Amino acid sequence: MKILVADKISDSGLAYLRAQDGVEVLEAYGSSPEKLAELAADVDGIIVRSASTITAEVIAAAGQLKAVGRAGVGVDNIDVAAATEKGVIVMNTPGGNTIATAELTFTHMLCTARPIAQADASMKGGKWDKKSFQGIELYKKTLGILGVGRIGSEVAKRARAFGMNVLAYDPYLTAERAQVLGVKKVELDELLPEADFITVHMPKTEATDRILNKAAFAKMKDGVRLVNCARGGLIDEADLADALASGKVGAVGLDVFEEEPLAADSRLREFGNVVLTPHLGASTAEAQENVGLEVAECVVEAARGGMARNAVNAPSVDPETLRQLRPYLALAYRMGIFVQQITPDEIVKLRITYSGRLVDMETRPLNRAIQRGYLRRITTDVNDVNAPRVMKRLGIEGEIVKSSLERDYTELIRIEAFDDKGGSYSIEGTLMGKSQRPRLTFVNGRDVEAPLEEKYLLVLENDDVPGIVGMLGTVLAKHGLNISNMSLSRNSIGGVALNMCGLDSRPSKEALAEVRAHPHIHKLSLVDMEG
Repeated sequence: MKILVADKISDSGLAYLRAQDGVEVLEAYGSSPEKLAELAADVDGIIVRSASTITAEVIAAAGQLKAVGRAGVGVDNIDVAAATEKGVIVMNTPGGNTIATAELTFTHMLCTARPIAQADASMKGGKWDKKSFQGIELYKKTLGILGVGRIGSEVAKRARAFGMNVLAYDPYLTAERAQVLGVKKVELDELLPEADFITVHMPKTEATDRILNKAAFAKMKDGVRLVNCARGGLIDEADLADALASGKVGAVGLDVFEEEPLAADSRLREFGNVVLTPHLGASTAEAQENVGLEVAECVVEAARGGMARNAVNAPSVDPETLRQLRPYLALAYRMGIFVQQITPDEIVKLRITYSGRLVDMETRPLNRAIQRGYLRRITTDVNDVNAPRVMKRLGIEGEIVKSSLERDYTELIRIEAFDDKGGSYSIEGTLMGKSQRPRLTFVNGRDVEAPLEEKYLLVLENDDVPGIVGMLGTVLAKHGLNISNMSLSRNSIGGVALNMCGLDSRPSKEALAEVRAHPHIHKLSLVDMEG
């Protein structure tokens, strides 16, 4: 395995990489995208910070690339769409610099309240000017936090310690979490006119791009203080400069910018009540050690086919959750394989329903496992990263349901497939016994109990008449096929029955044709669970 380290990471991170058996480390600091594309031809993983750019061309040139890791939070310098299309996991290290960024945010907030940087510059210029640097206190002021994730939560804790009233705008913040943090969850239009200080801690998305703009400034208090140590582009810099010039905004602390480095002629450099730092959020010794080691561990583990931690383009689960999900992942994957082979090619929708204890579990990895199993025989190079995109490209709509209805099993997965002619097909599966072996419990309206560990499953719909089992055993024995398991099911005497046979080896076309030719056989499907 080869890992390309495109930007310098901490010594502990490099030491970890070098200590791994079978891992070759290629250090290529300061390489151009063209050079990176050349070096990446045979690498399994790439590690970057913010200096190097992993373009679509780099990803396309890396024939065996499995993971790209960013030692930091943002992944703006990685073409995530191209990586996802190719099935490459993209990861970041959101936890390593949490405290460092929260502390820098609070430093900027204090500097907007008390003009420390400006007073320092005045003193170093030989002056003693007390009157020009009067500030305000944080105590009993209202802080508005936009985005209450890891960093926003840490800022909220520190603000509470300073005696501030904290308002929080975050669509994903639960009432219970807000109560634990001691903050009041509000809508953005409620926060803007109430806050004396506003700090942003959101990812930059289509919804959050320039969320603080001219219209937002108009709703704020006169003299409001703003801080951004999250992502450039959350604040419209042109509108901010206008608000500073008019006095609407009283002071600003910025660590990130729409374009970096900040242009020499930026209007933001002109204001004495603006403190600027050159993207120092993670620039502490502790943070650099943390993110360097963390990204090295994540990339090696993902490149070896293990758990994808901190993935931005695939479900990311912690070790304990993964331990609980692991047997269900095998069940979900094999159910995906099965349902694809008993349905027509023109499927337009898959509905996945979880029941019982699965309702309270993290099911996104199970969704991906089902999709991956469904796609295995349709296309190549499908994994948990790109499976949803491939499904979308095929025009297959997905629907996820969590049901609280009581069922016969403590946990159950149901998959329903719908074709373009209005037809539907359904299967259900669960885990059975202490060994938690995957089992089908329902197929197209009939209760069954069929193991999903067989290499081949022969699925027949036939008239419920005597002699079918005997015929089937005779024909299969004639062609040298051993039956490992059989499950019979019918809804009514004399109706259409379902027969599922596990086989140790693949039946020939002749054997299948002979069974299919029997006058009481309505439908026959051979499900290959292995190939």
